[in-house]
Order: sequence, then C-alpha cells, then structure tokens
Amino acid sequence: MAEFDRGPTDAFAELFSRVPDPPDEQAFWFDWGPIFYRGRLDGSARLLVVASDPGATERIAGRTLVGDAGQRVQGFLGKLGLTRSYVCLNAWAYAVHPSSAEEMKDRLDDTAQLKWRNEVFGKAVGPALQAVVAMGFMAQEAVRLWDDRPQQAVLAKVPHPSSHDPVALVNGWRSAVTTLRAVIDADEDGDNTGPNYGEVFEESDYRPIPRRDLPFGVPAFLGDDAWVRAKGTGHPNSVSRPAPDDGHTLLWKAPD
Repeated sequence: MAEFDRGPTDAFAELFSRVPDPPDEQAFWFDWGPIFYRGRLDGSARLLVVASDPGATERIAGRTLVGDAGQRVQGFLGKLGLTRSYVCLNAWAYAVHPSSAEEMKDRLDDTAQLKWRNEVFGKAVGPALQAVVAMGFMAQEAVRLWDDRPQQAVLAKVPHPSSHDPVALVNGWRSAVTTLRAVIDADEDGDNTGPNYGEVFEESDYRPIPRRDLPFGVPAFLGDDAWVRAKGTGHPNSVSRPAPDDGHTLLWKAPD
C-alpha cells in the first residue's frame, strides 16, 4: 500500500479553519490561501521545524516546506536520522511578499495571530519532542513569542533554507547538525552517522519529500526538484509565480 498523508484530524482541521486573516492582506499572497503543516501532527514528533511562510510549490502540494527549501530541510532531517518523527510549521500560514517580511515580523505578536499560532504549535507537539529548530528571523521571532514552548526541547536557531548568504547557511546548519545529533534519537530506519555539511551546499545535501508527507495522488516528481536544479537556470523550483500577475497565476512545469 502506497504511503500518503491522509490529512489533519478533525480537531486540527477545526483549528486550522480558525486561522486569522493576515494583518495586512497586501503584504501577502492572500488569495492563494493558507498552508499549515507537513509531517506528524499526532504528538510523536521528536523535532519541530519552524520556518517563515509557504511558497508557490507549497500551494500546489497543500503542505509546507516541499519545494527547493523544503528539500534542503529534508536533507537536514536526514542527517539527524529522522525519516518521519518530525513536524514542520510556519510563522505565517500565508505566503509573505519578501519586501514586507521585516514589517510583518513586527506583526507576529498581533493578538489574534499570536493566540492562534501558539495554539497550533502547542497542539502539534507532545512529550516526545526533543528539539525545536527555528529557521530564519521570522521563525525565530515566532518561537520567541511561544510562551509555553516545551522546556525539555533544545532550541536551535539557524538561517532560513533560502538564505542569500550561502556561507552563513551551510555553517549554521553544520553546527546545528553536530549539536542535535547528540540530542535527537534517530528513527529506526534513519542514520545520523553520515556526512555532515561540507564547505558548500551540494546536491547530495538535498532529499526528496517522502510520499508519506504528501496527499494521495500527487505526481511522482512533486517534492523532488533535482531535475530543475540540474538545469542551472537559477530558479530551483518547478513552480513559480510569474510577474506581474503573481497574485493570481502560478506556473508549474513537469519534467521533460
């Protein structure tokens, strides 16, 4: 039987349905709607990954962190020996325009956003949680505002997977892997003894998104953009938002 994500429980679906509208719709790709999670929502996660906001590929998949950035995150999880015991969430459920990112960071403490987001964070994890990784400044602010973050969980702050500073990115992730390998128990089918990151990010540091993290029936290439990166065009995702109508148009390319 093929593995796939059957979606949130009724309780999580109800919670997700209560997501507040962003404080400034013009700062977000609002019309594309919210994206909420990827991974385990049943409290079994040993690691919670918090990133900033979903991208275009995430809209296609209906799951977060599945595009190029998500495939980098999957490689990070693999280096920790995690094949399933993780959950990925975001500071914002709606995609933020990059030009508005700093301004929206200062709106993460808006009352409705703060209450809803912290409820999601708290409900998504349980006693098994061993670490929280906050990826990028938006995620780090959201985690800072999470007042009842489980204190048994080690907090690691690292650059966002789409960071424009490749040196800081690979150095930060290498250091986090070293630290977290001593903290997080690997899954039975995982291996946390393999190579850490080198001096630059390599294709071998990516991993495809597992089928168990995606809805039933998505095409086999969704969650694996190695074929796009191999072209070296500078745009590493199979899904893009074309200007000037990026608020209402997505382009999705299949492999040749």
